[in-house]
Amino acid sequence: MDEQKNDGQATITSVSPLTTYMQRVAMVPTVQDNIIDGSTYCTIKLPYTVTVNNTQIAINTTADYQKVSDNISASATDDDIVKIDFPVTMVYYNYIEKNIPNKADFDSLIDYWNLYPDLLSKINGLNINYPITINIYNSANQIGSSVSIISDQAFFNFIKNLSSSQYISLQYPISVVNYHNQTKSITNNSDFENAIKYAIDYCPENNLVSLDFEATITNGSWIIPYFFVDSEKTASYSGYSFVFKSDQSVVATKGAISETGHWECNILNGVKELKLNFNTELLGKLNYNWKLFEFNNSQIRLRDVNNSTNYLYFEKQ
Repeated sequence: MDEQKNDGQATITSVSPLTTYMQRVAMVPTVQDNIIDGSTYCTIKLPYTVTVNNTQIAINTTADYQKVSDNISASATDDDIVKIDFPVTMVYYNYIEKNIPNKADFDSLIDYWNLYPDLLSKINGLNINYPITINIYNSANQIGSSVSIISDQAFFNFIKNLSSSQYISLQYPISVVNYHNQTKSITNNSDFENAIKYAIDYCPENNLVSLDFEATITNGSWIIPYFFVDSEKTASYSGYSFVFKSDQSVVATKGAISETGHWECNILNGVKELKLNFNTELLGKLNYNWKLFEFNNSQIRLRDVNNSTNYLYFEKQ
């Protein structure tokens, strides 16, 4: 069995948390034109034109989105309806493109994406300065190699195509630009993950919807799709469901067996913490002061950072 230590310089795999976070950093920027298409999961490929309040506006660069906003804000009595001049090409967050010939097809596409309001989308506010170099080791054939990545799209597809037998390590330092337009040097995996965490917390484009964590976790039942303490231990919790109650009790159930534990939520040094307390050996391994990494209505991602980084994910059942 392969086990990996998740320290700052470790190799990572296709299912490692950092790998999935980096892929979301490399996704297509989709929120800048929300005033036009209303979706955070796709964007309209430039160039194209729209008509707003009887004024035709050419969208040739991302700076032209502001012209649409200015037109809408110019008067309180206009209808402010943004009419797209079709056909256009839609680009999804994962770089797939689709030709949209008319408004009916466009409306159907937006309705489709609206079915997935809690899909983990692009992490905005962090841009990687390319090229970067990645070392690869394939445990299936014991061959090592390296690859140079020159763009977000190449990085996204590289991660998408990783096999379960491939281990990767990034060659540091890596230069990134945060949403303050400040250039930072990333020197290890922990630095990279912390920079991503900062972007999630503070870049306004990542916080379009305000949710209450306590209200979210006490709504419905949850399963554990990922648990990592020194090595991945997710399989040990297969079949368990967790119900967090407002009286701070948490009931873990597998089949006909239930165990009641305790949970509490605090804020320490500006970071929200979830503390779990179970008494049995297996569930007791969840007893950490978990730091909240991110959450939405259907997913909660927690981590514990000491000499290494541990992870606990919950997913709505």
